[in-house]
Amino acid sequence: MFKHSLLSVAVAATLCVMPVQAQDKISGGVVKIGVLTDLSGLYMANVGPGSVLASKLAIEDFGGKVAGKPIELVVADHLNKADVAAARAREWMDRDGVDVVTELGNSAVALAVMNIAAEKNRMTMTTGAGSSRITGVDCKPTNVMWVYDTYALAKVGTLPLVEQGAKKWYFITADYAFGHSLESDGSRFIKAGGGAVVGSSRYPFPGNDFSSYLLSAQGSGAEAVAFASAGGDLLNQIKQANEFGLGKKQKLVALLMSIADVHGVGLQAAQGMNFAETFYWDMDDETRKFSQRFFKEMGKMPTALQAGQYSAVLNYLRAVEKSGSDNVVDVMKTLREMPIRDAFARNANLRTDGKLIHDTYLVSVKSPAESKAPWDYYKIVKTVSGEDSFSPLSESQCPLVKK
Repeated sequence: MFKHSLLSVAVAATLCVMPVQAQDKISGGVVKIGVLTDLSGLYMANVGPGSVLASKLAIEDFGGKVAGKPIELVVADHLNKADVAAARAREWMDRDGVDVVTELGNSAVALAVMNIAAEKNRMTMTTGAGSSRITGVDCKPTNVMWVYDTYALAKVGTLPLVEQGAKKWYFITADYAFGHSLESDGSRFIKAGGGAVVGSSRYPFPGNDFSSYLLSAQGSGAEAVAFASAGGDLLNQIKQANEFGLGKKQKLVALLMSIADVHGVGLQAAQGMNFAETFYWDMDDETRKFSQRFFKEMGKMPTALQAGQYSAVLNYLRAVEKSGSDNVVDVMKTLREMPIRDAFARNANLRTDGKLIHDTYLVSVKSPAESKAPWDYYKIVKTVSGEDSFSPLSESQCPLVKK
């Protein structure tokens, strides 16, 4: 009788432990995704509410549950301030059990939150920031960089124009990590192509009146003026540059421009600009299907950053499902091993430094006469493979890369 009682207790204890152990693989019994984005500032059109919607679409496409557990989405505005972002990330991780923090555009925000996540063994998925430092000297084993970086943007945005004869360049640069990286990478490729940087101006972010910088660029003798900026700043720069007539004698080059920026500034001002893109809604049936769903909710087509956010969240959930765990080590290992393909990423792979390697596209903005329908803005001039777009691992400064 006594032995039978002990056996019953042991069986009961085993039955109690088994579901707890299974649940432990998904911390807290729920997968929590935090979207930390710009909901009120200069970058909100490129990320912001659209990146929140893209995350929701990814969760919806996955079925709302992963590994049998619910998926919870939390959202906050980082106000483009690294200290605000850091405080919210700590709160999410310490109090709310958030497993992964995503979006993180701008670069100062991303770098701050990456460090916190690494300390706390949580994951970050950078989709809206582009500084090369993120997968370079500041890379973390718990972070991925999903959409683009300043190396790829600068390489595609400058080198072809230098080869076509624009040898002298002037930079107007946002004075923070992202702008610095764009100028540094752009200068590298200009010089590699036989060109020269004849001057630059750095303005405090965010800016409003760019007249003094534009006049300096106009009087510099440069054949091309490169804007190492983004969002609302870029739109104001293009508008004011047109008012000053810079485009009549100098090439105006955006080192980061999106379909939302083209829409905001208008085809009349943006026509003929060439720049690197990582997504276009009208590429094929798969991009059109996703984009039409997005348009139905937002009333506009997705930017590359918003499409990249969809891809990042979708593949994070695939990796959690495949590994049966939301532990960052398990998820990162699975992401590197599994095939990555969706409306954004084509034949992509995740490298040791955390960078997703995928095709990029050289696009040219159509003229008003060439555009046949709303949002018909781009001509895809060239598809560039990920291997040719992004910096090679042999040049990496990431401590995770063994050479």
